[in-house]
Amino acid sequence: MDFNATIIGQTIAMAFFVWFCMKYIWPPLTAALDERAAKIEEGLAAGEKAIAAQAEAEKTAEKFIDEARHQAQDIIDNANKRASSIVDEAKTDAIKERERQLTAAKSEIEQEINRAKSELRGQVSAIALSSAEKILQREIDASAHNELLNKLAAEI
Repeated sequence: MDFNATIIGQTIAMAFFVWFCMKYIWPPLTAALDERAAKIEEGLAAGEKAIAAQAEAEKTAEKFIDEARHQAQDIIDNANKRASSIVDEAKTDAIKERERQLTAAKSEIEQEINRAKSELRGQVSAIALSSAEKILQREIDASAHNELLNKLAAEI
């Protein structure tokens, strides 16, 4: 291989190209790469923080869910107790109402019995008077009639 001006020119051009790249192209590239590496590190750190925050949030959410379950169970228990007390109150009220109605019915029955007895007494006394009139019309024996009337009055 011959040493000539072309090789020297190419060497100078290559040296100028390397110097130009080192001076103007290489620093922005390394700065961009460094900036990209820093962003990646920040993203990884933020991801780790997010994972830790998510774990903490899940623990907090689980606590809230447990607390809500306990509150819901308490509400259900209170509702069941209230329902039982309402049913018991309704039973008690129903028993009282039944007793009141039973007492009223017994009183009404007793009044009807008394009315029926009064009517029967009136009818019996009318029959007795009618019988007495007939007997008196047939016979005028006063002692027999008094005895018969006393028996009728005793039966009534």
